Amino acid sequence: MKTTISIIMFLFSLIVYSQDMRDNSFSSLFSDNKALRLGDAVTIIVVEQSQASNNAETNAGRTSDISFSGSGTIDGTALPSGNLGVSSGNEFQGAGGTKTSGSVRTKISATIDSVYSNGNLRIIGNRRISINGEEQFVTIKGTIRIADVMADNQVMSYNISDLDIEMEGSGMIDRVQSPGWLTKLFHWIF
Repeated sequence: MKTTISIIMFLFSLIVYSQDMRDNSFSSLFSDNKALRLGDAVTIIVVEQSQASNNAETNAGRTSDISFSGSGTIDGTALPSGNLGVSSGNEFQGAGGTKTSGSVRTKISATIDSVYSNGNLRIIGNRRISINGEEQFVTIKGTIRIADVMADNQVMSYNISDLDIEMEGSGMIDRVQSPGWLTKLFHWIF
């Protein structure tokens, strides 16, 4: 009887104190130490390439001719002859094209900002690099799945949904590349 009660108590304690396997996976001997909780860090490998092109060509033409001529005689006398002609023409040709391409390759660390109820993780990461007065700011935000986190806590950027990457720079090169105030004034006027 005592053994039956002890077995029932043991089974009851297993049910009451049961845990989700994911809750303890960070300290398991048999699974990788993956980032799963708030504040954990992941490394984002940004490999983005984009290309776009657009070509347009238009040809249009129109031609109109009106002409009138008259001649005649009265009692054998020739009347002066007259000619009237009107002509118009309109032709248009247009062509245009755009082509853009971009490439971004970097690594940036991000932290888990929130964990959704389905297990997906919201990440946010910032990096500021300053070299000889030139500053570069990189910000990344997005949502990742736990399955896309590799064993070394790296995530490829193409596996991030709602990905938002911002790259900004400031310094001497940025100032030289932007137009001067007089050029900006002329662009504003015209």
